[in-house]
Amino acid sequence: MPFYSDELVEEVRSRNDIVDIVSQYVHLQKRGSTYFGLCPFHNEKTPSFSVTPSKQMYYCFGCGAGGNVITFLMNHENMSFPEAMEMLADRAGIELPQREMTAEEKMRQDKRTQLLEINKEAAKYFYSMLRSPRGQRAMDYFIKRELSPETMQKFGLGYADQYSNDLYKYLKSKGYSDQILKDSGLVTLDERGGHDKFWNRAMFPIMDMNGRVIAFGGRVMGDGEPKYLNSPETMIFDKSRNLFGLYLAKKTHREQLILCEGYMDVIALHQAGFDNACASLGTALTSGHANLLKRYGKEIYLSYDSDGAGVKAALRAIPILKEVGLTCKVINMRPYKDPDEFIKALGAEEYQKRIDEAENSFMFRIRMLQDQYDMSDPESKTAYQVAIADMILEFPEEIERNNYAEAVAKQYNFSLQNLQKLIISRAGKGGIVRKEERKPLKSGIQPKPKQDGMQKSERLLLTWICENPKVYELISPYVDAKDFSEGVYRQVAEEVYKQIAESGAVNPARIVSMFQEEEQQRLVAAIFNTTVGELSSDSDKEKALRETVLRVKKNSMEQDRKNLDPSDIDALTRIVENKKLLEKMKRIKFNV
Repeated sequence: MPFYSDELVEEVRSRNDIVDIVSQYVHLQKRGSTYFGLCPFHNEKTPSFSVTPSKQMYYCFGCGAGGNVITFLMNHENMSFPEAMEMLADRAGIELPQREMTAEEKMRQDKRTQLLEINKEAAKYFYSMLRSPRGQRAMDYFIKRELSPETMQKFGLGYADQYSNDLYKYLKSKGYSDQILKDSGLVTLDERGGHDKFWNRAMFPIMDMNGRVIAFGGRVMGDGEPKYLNSPETMIFDKSRNLFGLYLAKKTHREQLILCEGYMDVIALHQAGFDNACASLGTALTSGHANLLKRYGKEIYLSYDSDGAGVKAALRAIPILKEVGLTCKVINMRPYKDPDEFIKALGAEEYQKRIDEAENSFMFRIRMLQDQYDMSDPESKTAYQVAIADMILEFPEEIERNNYAEAVAKQYNFSLQNLQKLIISRAGKGGIVRKEERKPLKSGIQPKPKQDGMQKSERLLLTWICENPKVYELISPYVDAKDFSEGVYRQVAEEVYKQIAESGAVNPARIVSMFQEEEQQRLVAAIFNTTVGELSSDSDKEKALRETVLRVKKNSMEQDRKNLDPSDIDALTRIVENKKLLEKMKRIKFNV
């Protein structure tokens, strides 16, 4: 990791307003002096994610995620510290000092560069092969699928020749070694030499978010197996974190994205004007895919195959999408199997109608669930209604539960009153109505644990000092940094006292940068975002401050007593003096 001085880190941080950065990812609304929005780190329906310009910090009162503009990019974009620094420095026009890479880092970077070059060369080879006499079979296939030359060019479609070592020989002629070609996933090696991973296949280049070719998909020409084949995972390709067509779909800047199953579905949709379509790469949807989708859209329209396998895939995808905070609807393409077939048969206008009529994902789950029950049998029908009640209890808000109960009752001609009674009954039997789940952060750190009373007092005191330096003037004769708990709390207190003594104000965002561990950064953010509810009158504020100061001081004295060495005369004297100070503090008015 490159070394940047504290002064340089602070300059980069201070030159990038946190509201400007966060608002690129989270819709923020101003309330007083603070901005609020839905937390990007856990699933919630009521905004608890705050961004405070005066502190240049973010903090979620729901899951405890918090930090400054640098930590936000690291957590939200999965960036390393140097990557976040480089992005922010570039944005602010600050030149960062260059450093020499280690031999291992240089070797790794060189390998990544070579792999990207090899994939680019392979894409050019496949592209030209499709447009040569040897690629006629694949060209006929694409024309039969009604793809225009412009669409073929847009997606860089190609053809892998029928000879099983043609690409290998081509890449060897470019000077690449057997080992790097093997690592690219495009070539296998045995005692007979090199063999192409793809041959006699129509080729679909897979691009990353920067438009670089990182892998391929290939459809066999003829009856070979497997019908579709994808590149293996490599240093530059992780299929659980890439989506086919998303590089193009993100450019539309629409809030909705269409998620399909196959390459041809995406290509057909783009050609028909639905250029916000993408697909997972021959694998089930993962949380990595969902987080990637969330960066570029707010609502996902599932356009999976209408057969049994497609329905199962949609039912698996819905909770994964909801878990990261995406809303989801399901497009009904029946009687056709997939978007490609649908558009060929009925056209783009009819597909747009299906988008407009897309089904709420919860109502889709309810409808699919019905297939498991015999509605003519009273016992089975009752079991179906019980299952519906349990599903409705997944919603944390009462108004949402009521709305869905009303919608289900209307759709299936159930008694609303009876369904609501059943929901209440199931809530009692099941224990409780589920609260909003607090999901782990992207880094895997679990949501904030329950804090003890003393920590709450210390946090509250440091928040008050940060927000009103006059509090420091009132309490500093009685409570110093050593009175705070050892570890992060004391380190923060020492820095707070130091900053006020030097400049008369606290810079909490700078204090966050003092800590390297994400858990520590979140704790610092929490320390500066602690509340005690509404304190309407001056007497309430004075009382709350005095009680908090006394609690912190008493706890400090108790710790001194526990650690007392009876032979330490200075420590004994200090305890006696603190007792006198404590009695004095009880009579003092801490008027803020």
